[in-house]
Amino acid sequence: MNTILFMFMTSTLLTIILIMINLWLAQTNPDSEKLSPYECGFDPLGSARLPFSIRFFLVAILFLLFDLEIALLLPLPWATQLQHPLLTLTMTSTIILLLTLGLVYEWTQGGLEWAE
Repeated sequence: MNTILFMFMTSTLLTIILIMINLWLAQTNPDSEKLSPYECGFDPLGSARLPFSIRFFLVAILFLLFDLEIALLLPLPWATQLQHPLLTLTMTSTIILLLTLGLVYEWTQGGLEWAE
């Protein structure tokens, strides 16, 4: 019972701290760009058939890749209950290392730059 109470109090305290940091750091004076109905950077009065930048697809694919990684790593704390937890943790660390090396490679090659 003490463990549950400790976890509840810790999560509540962490939530309150994060909300306070958000309120403290949040920008309270929005500019004209944020007040416009379209925040995507396109002119809302122009044609709807403008060519779409491939960079948006790159960001979406990277988001899906790392979102999938997080979903696969969520059950990792229960790996300590398995018969061979070291093997599971080694394989997980290998996956994280490969994804991190891929991200670093993409970053150093300039694949994540918006301006050409």
